[in-house]
Amino acid sequence: MIDRTHTLSIVRQAKLLKISRGTVYYLPKPESPENLVIMNAIDRLHLDYPFMGSRQLRNQLVKQGFEVGRQHVRTLMQKMNVRAIAPQPGTSQRNPKHKVFPYLLRKLRIVRSNQTWALDTTYIRMARGFVYLTAVVDVFSRRILAHRTAITLEACHAVEALQEAFARFGKPEIVNTDQGSQFTA
Repeated sequence: MIDRTHTLSIVRQAKLLKISRGTVYYLPKPESPENLVIMNAIDRLHLDYPFMGSRQLRNQLVKQGFEVGRQHVRTLMQKMNVRAIAPQPGTSQRNPKHKVFPYLLRKLRIVRSNQTWALDTTYIRMARGFVYLTAVVDVFSRRILAHRTAITLEACHAVEALQEAFARFGKPEIVNTDQGSQFTA
């Protein structure tokens, strides 16, 4: 874009293109050999332990003999676009576009099976990451009526578990869930 041999000055060319003059003169610096070694170690560790964040990776790197701090590991992870695979916050956040239903269990006496079912999703840590478990539970008997495990938090898994429970046990009077997006979807 900028032609250094043009009759217009570099300053004028940058102004006409509406770009910062600093970007014209900036030459990216290659990563230092030390950083490249650390980045290779982070890459190997991340492949083996994808759930580790910058703190745990720093601890593993220190055990391997690297003198590195957490912020440096974090910066290198950002440059490499490496992120820990972990449950993200806000899994029970309701979608504001979905209708909010009244809470039907307040002051309700649950006295028999198939009166009220509860449906919820939680995550289970595994050796390399985690999975989501969605379960349909009879509130009175506390019996698990159906369940699904999945590696993603999607509404289809909750729907499948609920449909299986309907098929096996009929329909209850009330199905209770939180306002999480996978349930209000």
